[in-house]
Amino acid sequence: MTIPDSQFMFESGVSCLPVPADEERRIVEELNSKVEADLREGNLYYVVSNRWYSSWQTYVKRNSDQYLAVKLPELHTLNANSSEMADRPGPIDNGDVVLDESSSEGDYVDLHRMLEEGKDYVLVPQEVWEKLLGWYGGGPSLPRKMISQGCYQKSFMVEVYLLRLTLIDARDNTHLVIRLSRKVTVEELYQNVCALRNVDVAKVQIWDYFNKQKFGLLVSSNKSLEEENLQMDQHILLEVQPDGVLPSQVGMDPAKNDLAVVAFEPSRSSVTIAGGPTTSNGNARGFGFTQQTAFTSTSSFVEDGYDVLSETKGDKGGLAGLQNLGNTCFMNSAIQCLVHTPPIVEYFLQDYTGDINVNNPLGMEGELALAFGELLRKLWSSGRTTVAPRAFKGKLARFAPQFSGYNQHDSQELLAFLLDGLHEDLNRVKQKPYLEAKDSNGRPDKEVADESWRYHRARNDSIIVDVCQGQYKSTLVCPVCGKISITFDPFMYLTLPLPSSVTRIMTVTVFYVDGTGLPMPYTVTVPKHGCGKDLNQALGIACCLRTDERLLLAEVYEHKIFQYMDDFTDLTSIKDNDCLVAYRLPNRGKGMTRLEVTSRCIDRVAPDNLKGSERKYSGTPLVMDLDEESLSGARIAEAIAKMLLPLRMVCSPSGVIFHKENNIDSSDEVSNSNHPKSEGNHEMDGLAEDDLSNDESSPFLRLFLADDRGSNHKPVNKDTVIRPGNIAKILLDWTEKEHELYDASYLKDLPEVHKSGMSAKKNRQEAISLFSCLDAFLKEEPLGPDDMWYCPSCKKHRQATKKLDLWKLPDILVVHLKRFSHSRYFKNKLNTVVNFPIHNLDLTKYVKSDDGHSYLYEMYAISNHYGGLGGGHYTAFAKLLDDDKWYHFDDGDVSPVSETDIGTSAAAYLLFYQRVRTKTEDAVAKSSRESQERAGAKLQFS
Repeated sequence: MTIPDSQFMFESGVSCLPVPADEERRIVEELNSKVEADLREGNLYYVVSNRWYSSWQTYVKRNSDQYLAVKLPELHTLNANSSEMADRPGPIDNGDVVLDESSSEGDYVDLHRMLEEGKDYVLVPQEVWEKLLGWYGGGPSLPRKMISQGCYQKSFMVEVYLLRLTLIDARDNTHLVIRLSRKVTVEELYQNVCALRNVDVAKVQIWDYFNKQKFGLLVSSNKSLEEENLQMDQHILLEVQPDGVLPSQVGMDPAKNDLAVVAFEPSRSSVTIAGGPTTSNGNARGFGFTQQTAFTSTSSFVEDGYDVLSETKGDKGGLAGLQNLGNTCFMNSAIQCLVHTPPIVEYFLQDYTGDINVNNPLGMEGELALAFGELLRKLWSSGRTTVAPRAFKGKLARFAPQFSGYNQHDSQELLAFLLDGLHEDLNRVKQKPYLEAKDSNGRPDKEVADESWRYHRARNDSIIVDVCQGQYKSTLVCPVCGKISITFDPFMYLTLPLPSSVTRIMTVTVFYVDGTGLPMPYTVTVPKHGCGKDLNQALGIACCLRTDERLLLAEVYEHKIFQYMDDFTDLTSIKDNDCLVAYRLPNRGKGMTRLEVTSRCIDRVAPDNLKGSERKYSGTPLVMDLDEESLSGARIAEAIAKMLLPLRMVCSPSGVIFHKENNIDSSDEVSNSNHPKSEGNHEMDGLAEDDLSNDESSPFLRLFLADDRGSNHKPVNKDTVIRPGNIAKILLDWTEKEHELYDASYLKDLPEVHKSGMSAKKNRQEAISLFSCLDAFLKEEPLGPDDMWYCPSCKKHRQATKKLDLWKLPDILVVHLKRFSHSRYFKNKLNTVVNFPIHNLDLTKYVKSDDGHSYLYEMYAISNHYGGLGGGHYTAFAKLLDDDKWYHFDDGDVSPVSETDIGTSAAAYLLFYQRVRTKTEDAVAKSSRESQERAGAKLQFS
């Protein structure tokens, strides 16, 4: 078979372009960058199974420098088990994310619910998809469109899941599942439904039939389905006007004056109308709702924003659940904690409309506060009916598009946005005065703190500030000049690290470039979320690095240098099974050329269809820096031999030997033994058998100069001169003679960064206390390299040390346990058990203001997260202070819970405490409040 120059065939039969792995990666990276620079609504993306995409990423990573420089016919004859092609993925296979390809309509194919981006699938631009499809084939194609979200803060997202609605035709009670973009207008909905049912649009009414109740007529307009608060998998009702009958009478039972629609089997028909997509992940606990709750035997719902309240007489308020609208458990958990915050409840149950600030440019024209207030009132109405927070979710999506759709989100991020949004909507300051912050300049802390708080209150005055905001003392110290800067800043909640996540153990093998010692592994402790500088410093101390030396850190993969690590390398990008090395180099000036020496050995199991034997990469690369005067072949070989000297196993004269046409350098010792011929290496790299010399002065170091891809090798002779540059790649071929003289085991099987099970305890991790988390938070530490401080004395950015102290604590204290860690490469959740007090949390000793107040707290709510990343579930514990009992809020289910069951938990995520105030403190607080208001007014109008 003749193979065209433009392509070759794998055994799988997939037609692929002969593009090297590094070229594939370069093309994809360039296309991604190009698309990211031109984000716009309507851009097309494709869903790709992460299982396949990860295999492709592994392939291009491993082979980015290993493309075979062979002709295409030769490549075609490679054995199928050849290691160079074994890792190349087969055709694109999206089968694991597709729900049912047979149910597809047009270009739209249903996906499994609950898929998580980055875990189950990735989104690639159309240009990237076309390249991957051309290289690998496969499918099916899963196109999705980019849409814009938000009214004030526009953002773009890919609509992965279309809005799925069940259309009920009141004429015959038939069901039809339709899929639409949530950006489709109601007018377009009417047009498409009428076309599907072959009816006149003038005779049609479509109802929002959420939970099979008429909540409102969908009036044909330019409002989107998202603005109408239509939810995933809900029903809509179609009424058609017969001749002489009003549409409102269709489907009505004359006796009951209500819809006569009863439960029936859904139809299997399904059709997509209107294109578009939806960033959505299905739902956390199913989109359906359990008709039974822990308290009621019949289903009853309250629609947020509608006056259709169904009450159970005699039931107290605060025991209503929130319906899960599709992965909204994160929102339900945070809301339940907030609506059980006593001062918040008291405020919103009264008339708060006078505080609404519609002109605040940082607010949402009061709409978020009104939506939250209405929701809180519904939840505190007498009865235990379940509330469907559709109107609130619609407002949330409008002002915070990151929470739109049906993805799982973080309850703490939702709470932070909600507290800040409520504050801005309810800010009593209509015109904020301009106030310039002053430096402390050695003034007493109390004076500076009080001034900062007055300035803050002059611009920020709301119920949220009143009860939820405290004050930090932040101390920065310049490491060079010793300049001390003290500031006092407000805070809304405390984000506490878990001590078990603070540090990480890493093992690195250190190589001595000057040949004074054997490669030695060192195990050090570094910040888990630290950078390369942290590892470099810890390793330098461990290996007793001299002042005239420096360490060059590198990651080794497949016996080659995968990447060099600088001071800013994110340590979270290093996995436990990676191999790290460090080279001790002398401190020298600029103009050095880095020498990268990669070892190769003869492969004894080379394929029979290749002539001669094949050399494989082995061992650990050797790295050194040489100046321009040392770039001759003689000096390079001498430097390599010097670095290998500690590996010598016998005490015999050694020398630096070159290729056959070179004599030994006069400065080197000479070997007394003949150089053996390389067995089975007759035509390796184009070298014939007579290329090897039998002369006693021949070298045993066979060196070759390689290009950036490791191919196009040229022998390095004594007189070879290498052009100065950034990196020179050298190949060192080992023969039997080298193996006799050197112990190559020191270059092989390097220890991993962290060997699982070696030092980790087999037993369950011990619980930690909330106080240890607080101590870790208040510990002095250096700023990160991306968070440098500009020293006003040095006039330069410095990596200063920072110390936080608690100066003023609020009446409502929210503690955020930092269980989730995010980096560029990884996400992680810590299931550490944290012991926290429910009663008598005394933080008085941690407060530095010495204001004479007692900071004693009682817990009243907890937001819990169960499970892992993406697929977890949020619930809430909340205490009704009236009856001093705890309840478990699991979306729509509400049930009593024992206090002993919540005190110690690996699921506790947000802790809510209320300060216990004495009557004297209440009086002082009232007087202080009045004086602050007068001071604020004076500042505002001065």
